[in-house]
Amino acid sequence: MALSVRSKLFRILKRNQLASERCYSSSLMSLKKTFNFVDPFNIEAMYTNEEIMIRDQVRSYCQEKLQPRILDGWRNEYFDKAIMKEFGEIGVLCCTLKGYGAAGVSSVASGLITKEIEAVDGGYRTSYAVQNLVAVSIDSWGTQEQKEKYLPKLISGEIFGSFGLSEPNHGSNPRAIETRAIYNSENKTYKLRGNKTWTTHSPFADLFLIWARCDDGEIRGFLVDRKGNEDRISTPEIKGKMSMRASTTGMILMDDVVIPETCLIPGITGLKGPFNCVNHARYGVAWGTLGAAESCLKIAVQYVLDRKQFSRPLAANQLIQKKLAEMMIDISVGLEACLRVGRLKDENKASPEMISIIKKNSATKAANIARTTREMLGANGVSDEFKVMRHMVNLEASLTYEGTDDIHSLILGRAITGINAFKG
Repeated sequence: MALSVRSKLFRILKRNQLASERCYSSSLMSLKKTFNFVDPFNIEAMYTNEEIMIRDQVRSYCQEKLQPRILDGWRNEYFDKAIMKEFGEIGVLCCTLKGYGAAGVSSVASGLITKEIEAVDGGYRTSYAVQNLVAVSIDSWGTQEQKEKYLPKLISGEIFGSFGLSEPNHGSNPRAIETRAIYNSENKTYKLRGNKTWTTHSPFADLFLIWARCDDGEIRGFLVDRKGNEDRISTPEIKGKMSMRASTTGMILMDDVVIPETCLIPGITGLKGPFNCVNHARYGVAWGTLGAAESCLKIAVQYVLDRKQFSRPLAANQLIQKKLAEMMIDISVGLEACLRVGRLKDENKASPEMISIIKKNSATKAANIARTTREMLGANGVSDEFKVMRHMVNLEASLTYEGTDDIHSLILGRAITGINAFKG
């Protein structure tokens, strides 16, 4: 990370550094003596001081700035666009990239950031992740001109990006993409024709990354600015979502959008590009969903201690304690796996199958934890004031996007047996 970028990030993060270090040292001493159900394996000791400092600063921001906004956003299907700018100001957008104003932090630090964001709400984490997806694609395979034009603005939150891969007829099977990119050799332009759906940010995005099939049958990525193409691009919002209501999702309808060939991302051909990018998102889902699960566990513990039935707290019941123990185990084991993959990712040793394991495990376990917590809270569990059912329905979506639960099972089954079961 460049010195100026590191200094910029640390000016924000170090305000309470001394106090944080004292608290951290104190917590470690305490953990040596007592059992902490929030961190039963003392994973805290395996993070670097920088990762802890980043995590704590992001936690403060999320609890102070995001938490007060979420209930209104959830109820009204409203995303506050100022949030992305604030993410940029505190230095966490596209934070694993180097240069262009990015922080250049570790993969574990980025996982901790997504965990803190989704501890408030998965919709915010989804928005954060999609901005990263677009930036990672450009950084990985774009031209120098494309990087200089778009990355600083994506990293600062000045512009919104949208990642156009899924189509109305093709979600789990992107190889069947129907969107076409037709090349005109005379004026050196591409004409984009087709539709994308379930695209975060699309109703207000400034920049679209569109994956389309070219004349030679290969799939390639194209960068499309909204400005100048308003008459050929329509981006209706998908309303009535019962999940991720605080993030804005829509379609991208392209009616012969003409773009210069300089909009082509030249460094990648085929599905390797979108799949590599989606693996970054899957990695974030693995950390983020455990943030929601941990939030549910904390709510459940406090609730069953406070709530009394038959003259004693709910926490005194064996079934309640069994459920809490299982929730704690699933979260702590999941975090250990995420941490290990994060370290391997920074060493360029993490395989796609490893990321499938943690995405599948975290999402399924977190969804079950949220359902169990909702049940433990009884009638109060269905009230959005108690937060749990919001997490529960958000986590239902996490079982579908970035590869469905079953798709990840098939990825792992193929790795185990050597047989591809995707085709009938």
